[in-house]
Amino acid sequence: MITASHNRKEDNGYKVYWETGAQITSPPDKEILKCIEECVESWNGSWNDNLVDTSPLKKDPLQDICRKYMEDLKKICFYRYPSGNELNSKTTLKFVHTSFHGVEHDYVQLAFQVFGFKPPIPVPEQKDPNPDFSTVKCPNPEEGESVLELSLRLAEKENARIVLATDPDADRLAVAELQENDCWKVFTGNELAALFGWWMFDCWRKNRSRNADVKNVYMLATTVSSKILKAIALKEGFHFEETLPGFKWIGSRIKDLLEKGKEVLFAFEESIGFLCGTSVLDKDGVSAAVVIAEMASYLETSNVTLKEQLSKVYEKYGYHMSKTSYFLCYDPPTIKNIFERLRNFESPKEYPKFCGKFAILHIRDVTTGYDSSQPNKQSVLPVSKNSQMITFTFQNGCVATLRTSGTEPKIKYYAEMCASLTCVHFSPGQSDTALLEEELKNLIEALIENFLEPSKNGLTWRSV
Repeated sequence: MITASHNRKEDNGYKVYWETGAQITSPPDKEILKCIEECVESWNGSWNDNLVDTSPLKKDPLQDICRKYMEDLKKICFYRYPSGNELNSKTTLKFVHTSFHGVEHDYVQLAFQVFGFKPPIPVPEQKDPNPDFSTVKCPNPEEGESVLELSLRLAEKENARIVLATDPDADRLAVAELQENDCWKVFTGNELAALFGWWMFDCWRKNRSRNADVKNVYMLATTVSSKILKAIALKEGFHFEETLPGFKWIGSRIKDLLEKGKEVLFAFEESIGFLCGTSVLDKDGVSAAVVIAEMASYLETSNVTLKEQLSKVYEKYGYHMSKTSYFLCYDPPTIKNIFERLRNFESPKEYPKFCGKFAILHIRDVTTGYDSSQPNKQSVLPVSKNSQMITFTFQNGCVATLRTSGTEPKIKYYAEMCASLTCVHFSPGQSDTALLEEELKNLIEALIENFLEPSKNGLTWRSV
């Protein structure tokens, strides 16, 4: 199956899915590649409409797939009939949902119905599909409050405390919550993952069968995402694994684990891509939206907000402060030179030992397959020669990654301070979050100044 892969018409592309439901992770062989090329070519106006109309194979599977998907959603719903707990139907919370002119309005409405909720309030101007995305500059909920304006104003009018925003192809989810000071908290992907990780494991523990073994349970994240799931796994006894960036790698690994009889509760990438359960092997904004709604409704019974619960998760498993952003660079040779300089920093084939005043403990370069933390110096993650990605682990506990985007002219950086990995005054229960944030801020400034050199290389900071 081939699907469109981007929200903006100028960034149009395609993804290829195999019969497993996961994207392919390696280049297809020549025969498959030829088939893909023929399919793509047919998109350019060469469909034989008469052949399609007269084919006995013609069938629209949408309704059947939708029905099966909604039935599958019940596996990750814990507070409605037949559980005997009708919490979802009784909640006083109101939810606003925006589709950003995409395809998912009807499916989010159905998902809420399956979970026993009243339907979320749609943003009328953004409810129906519109390829011109007429109400937003960029229909990407990852950009935060700047693109959520219509949703937030509607929520204030309707007295709704939670805003759910799915991107036009329904695979990502952004969440905003109204705080006591009447300001909105827009959660990052890593923050939402901390909540999802806590929730999915807590629900599994409460509902597991007598023979269910925690050692059979897995959660996954891409390597540029927060390490919060790793911290939860270490404390609770289940397994955590990292993959290369991109849900195709997560989907492929989940397939392998399921075939071995393992149970995967949750997986995510920091760019607000989440998968609760394994009904699909890709990020899924529809199921993530309704799971967050159930989580918020459950917390409301104890007068706890999502933000307050996030603090509880960090207090229990260690504070994880992260920052992600990017620079634009439209010159591929410049991008290559930036990364090659890091591989030959002070002398040929020598990576940097410091970034400003910050000492580097380990370096992993998946473009070349190098990892200084491994006995054989070989990266455990697959080599990815077609993209640039270097990860630095610092002595102060910060983990920072520089990588290129596969679809846009960007150099991205990801940095996280993990309290459980740093010195004693950052340990769980004693964390000085202001100190943690200051340390992270200073390290990112050093990373940009010493490694990216934006002025020298003509890099443009993200505009939003």
